[in-house]
Amino acid sequence: MAENNTQEEERKPRIKPIIEAADSLSLGISMVVAVLMGLGIGWALEQMSGASWTFWIGVFIGVAAAILNVYKAYSKQAKEFNELAKDPRYAIKKQLDEGEDFDDLDYGEKIY
Repeated sequence: MAENNTQEEERKPRIKPIIEAADSLSLGISMVVAVLMGLGIGWALEQMSGASWTFWIGVFIGVAAAILNVYKAYSKQAKEFNELAKDPRYAIKKQLDEGEDFDDLDYGEKIY
């Protein structure tokens, strides 16, 4: 029986939490990289065309990409929050919607 438990633990993906954590931490880095890539695109456009205003096109592309990265991260977190809100363990929103008075509740004890 103990062997079955260890085999099941070995089958569980151990790297998934690490990848999810790195994905969350990489938002700031991806914003910087997006802006830097936009600057590079703008510089290349300026060098190819000779018009100095084309540099700002690249800057705009980089900032837009950074904003898109933030939006994607927000959407992902909002989706996870909505799934978590459906969990009956976190039903406080439902109780608030029903108009239950929380002044009388004792938050010190756990109700299971």
